[in-house]
Amino acid sequence: MLMRILDRLEETLIAVLMGAATVLIFVAVAHRYGMTGAVAFAKWGRANEIDWAFTSGRAVFGVLKEINLTWAQELCIYMFVWMAKFGAAYGVRIGIHVGVDVLLIRLDKNSQYRVILFALGCGALFTFIVGAFGANFVWHMAQTGQISADLEAPKWLVYLAIPAGSWLMCFRFLQVAWTFARTGALPKHDEGKVEGLEEHALEPVTQPIPAHAGAQR
Repeated sequence: MLMRILDRLEETLIAVLMGAATVLIFVAVAHRYGMTGAVAFAKWGRANEIDWAFTSGRAVFGVLKEINLTWAQELCIYMFVWMAKFGAAYGVRIGIHVGVDVLLIRLDKNSQYRVILFALGCGALFTFIVGAFGANFVWHMAQTGQISADLEAPKWLVYLAIPAGSWLMCFRFLQVAWTFARTGALPKHDEGKVEGLEEHALEPVTQPIPAHAGAQR
């Protein structure tokens, strides 16, 4: 039950960050080009002595100028950082990370078993160390009281993605290693699989022919 909750939270966080960043980037770009277009339209109206075009362009520019989106780029960068860190942990869970198995497939089954467990252990150890160094960095960053340039958000909150994402990735490595040690199975991502679209859903649906209909034929 707890694992299902953790899995759902992980997937929801990644999806929300990706969707929010996409929408924010679109709004920021539309806002920037809207201001540029309004200025160009006002200049065109003044050059051609079209008063309504000149006044409309100035009015639109005045409205858009009051909307401050200078913080959008910085926020998008931070959201992508968090998304990347948690996405890496998600990748370990579903087996989407790239692996080179040229030498592994040449080994016998027992050797493959030991090498895979060793590799998963190395991954867990590395991500744990990265998370520990990240936590230490975040702790010292919090003592400085530094804030970001545009959002004026605490810098430690931004860098918190390093220990949080790394330790979640470490947990995923241990989870995969434990499952492999018990069952010998590794998560494998199928590029052709679409979530929510199972194989049985692709099978043609046939309607039974009533008995009386066959008799009439």
